[in-house]
Amino acid sequence: MNMKGVFTLSILFLLLFVSFRPQAQAQSKTEIRGFLLDKDNEEPILFTNVYLKGTNYGVSTDINGFFSIKNMPPGTYVLKVSSVGYDSLEESITVKQYQVITKKIFLKPSSIELGTVEIKGSKIARTSTVNTAITTVTPKDIQIIPSIGGEPDLAQYLQTLPGVVFTGDQGGQLYIRGGGPIQNLVLLDGMIIYNPFHSIGLFSVFDTDIIKNVDVYTAGFNAEYGGRTSAVLDVRTKDGNKKETGGKISVNTFNAKANLEGPIKRSENGGSNSYILSARTSYIDRTSPVLYNYANAEGKIPFSFNDLYGKLTTAGANGSKVSAFGFSFNDKAQLSETSNINWNSFGFGSSFIAIPGTSSTLISGNFGYSRYDIGIKEETAPDRTSSIDGFNFGLDFTYFINKSEIKYGIHVIGNSTKFSSFVPSNRATTEFISNNTEIAAFFKYKYVVSRMIIEPSLRTHYYATLGAISLEPRLGVKYNYTDKLRFKFAGGLFSQNLIATRSDRDVVNLFNGFISSPDNLIDANGKRVNQSLQGALHLVAGTEFDLGDHVELNVEGYIKSFNPLININPDRVFPSDPDFVVETGLAQGLDFSGKLEYKNYYAFLSYSLARVDRTFGSNTYFTNFDRRHNINAVGSYKFGKNASWEFAVRWNLGSGFPFTQTQAFYQDVNFNNGIGTNVGSTNGNLGILYGDLNGGRLPYYHRLDISLDKKIKLKGKSVLEMNIGVINAYDRRNLFYFDRVNFRRVNQLPIIPSAGLSYTF
Repeated sequence: MNMKGVFTLSILFLLLFVSFRPQAQAQSKTEIRGFLLDKDNEEPILFTNVYLKGTNYGVSTDINGFFSIKNMPPGTYVLKVSSVGYDSLEESITVKQYQVITKKIFLKPSSIELGTVEIKGSKIARTSTVNTAITTVTPKDIQIIPSIGGEPDLAQYLQTLPGVVFTGDQGGQLYIRGGGPIQNLVLLDGMIIYNPFHSIGLFSVFDTDIIKNVDVYTAGFNAEYGGRTSAVLDVRTKDGNKKETGGKISVNTFNAKANLEGPIKRSENGGSNSYILSARTSYIDRTSPVLYNYANAEGKIPFSFNDLYGKLTTAGANGSKVSAFGFSFNDKAQLSETSNINWNSFGFGSSFIAIPGTSSTLISGNFGYSRYDIGIKEETAPDRTSSIDGFNFGLDFTYFINKSEIKYGIHVIGNSTKFSSFVPSNRATTEFISNNTEIAAFFKYKYVVSRMIIEPSLRTHYYATLGAISLEPRLGVKYNYTDKLRFKFAGGLFSQNLIATRSDRDVVNLFNGFISSPDNLIDANGKRVNQSLQGALHLVAGTEFDLGDHVELNVEGYIKSFNPLININPDRVFPSDPDFVVETGLAQGLDFSGKLEYKNYYAFLSYSLARVDRTFGSNTYFTNFDRRHNINAVGSYKFGKNASWEFAVRWNLGSGFPFTQTQAFYQDVNFNNGIGTNVGSTNGNLGILYGDLNGGRLPYYHRLDISLDKKIKLKGKSVLEMNIGVINAYDRRNLFYFDRVNFRRVNQLPIIPSAGLSYTF
């Protein structure tokens, strides 16, 4: 089928479900809907129970703070809302037959701890969603862990999640349940981001203070997401304070930042306009020669970055809104005196939410354009460069049936990739250039009946350049056996086109470019393959158990089968050799986690048992990120008057990563003159005879981070915050990699104290 035919089918698919109306709509159209908002800044309040007191009619708000209670008999009810950190609200409301009432509900922040409400609200979220292999992260969660460099960051928090492996403090990458970074879909307000982490592994490109929430799907995600075969990181930012101007200024030994938010002009009809701006710069490369000159042989930590993000939002009286946003991120890493890496990323986009006056459908959409360029300069080799730029568009429709939900939509993605490298054997530059178009349609149905939540979904994804259609059924199920014990399952098929310019066999490689629609492949049987679409199968099953009112336990087992999986050909020597190999991959693991929240105490403990391998032909090898055992322990305690002091600690223990051992060195003579080469007078290069691929293991990794934070409330809402912290508190010499040529050990970061000061107004 050609692209035109698939596009026509996608449009028909969309129109079919736009006109689709469940039988429930044919019954009573009585509905109370709207948005739950913070009274101080009008930001949405997420995942909070809204219900009619004394009845079974009630729902939880979604990512937009939206709720819809439908099909109740006409009459007068008491609408009740309770959320942690806010005063409870009760409001009498009368609804008539066939009437649709749209409301904005404002909750006032409370200075009183609502412990029982927090417990109840958390339990509602756990029992009303499938929640398999999903972690929802809020700024409050991120701020619990030790603040490295005085600033809590999403990158630091993600490293504590079960199933997530981080390969290093310097230039580390995040691997989620057996998938590489290229297999993770990262979204910022619906826009695709191609590199979310800076070269120093402590920081992401996302400022914590502008984050609304982050959904981390580690496996088995539903058909709303596609184009990647491992995981999803969906980041949503705040709209900005719609009531008053505020912001934050902070400075610490690593970096400095400032953000500002506030209203622009309030419309007479009850609508609002707001903005939020964030800017951050790193200068650890300049402070480290003075503060941390012992960190490495060069006497400094050679990383720096700059982040800039801005957003404008216009909201209507009924809660409909449209936003426009843009970003610019860049990063520099001076690997040595003769090698450095720079990357730059920028983008812009918009999103909207619309609530038709008479329809029960919530319409949302987004458009975004982003570009990512990376280059490495070395004295001993020509430059290598990679770039990817493209757009993504989405139009989604959501229909609420009390606790059940139907969502469907269409997504269009277009991108262009270019990779330029140097082939030593023929001293020529090779380029991979491709332009791609992808069209996808999806349908998701969340059905809640009795104690069962069933979420089947289907995605049809067309890759125009490859001429391939991927039909991807997926399923999520949760069974609430009791109020405290729940069983869950998720699984499905997934696909993607992108591959990375770094191999899964690499130990250290900060240069991470992109290639799409690769050709000139070879499969495990030695057969040439023109092009191939990568695929994966996910299966996840687990159980949740509430031990009392303050402890949550979670166990999940998973299998990810990657087939086919395209990788860079590590054995390519001659121009005639294939550029890529078609492998298979298998990731399997078991994750245990427990969380305690009680008054001013917080504790989180997780253990992951995992195995990740790749197979090419008869050779099966462990990936460089195969960490068999991984333990994370996080704790915090608030104390003092008004709990203004907070002590936080995090300890990580991980088994050693695989590496390829050295068997011998030899003189490698380049026979450029063929049989006429004079072996006796020609000086060869140093050749290395390697052992079995990733047949060895590095030593165990462990690191302790601690921080102490003090908040001082000033006039009004102003707060002065002081922070001190220590990375690698007992100075564990964790091995990063071993320079086998120079016989030199390169370690991760040593003990690094930090201090920070911030002012919130």
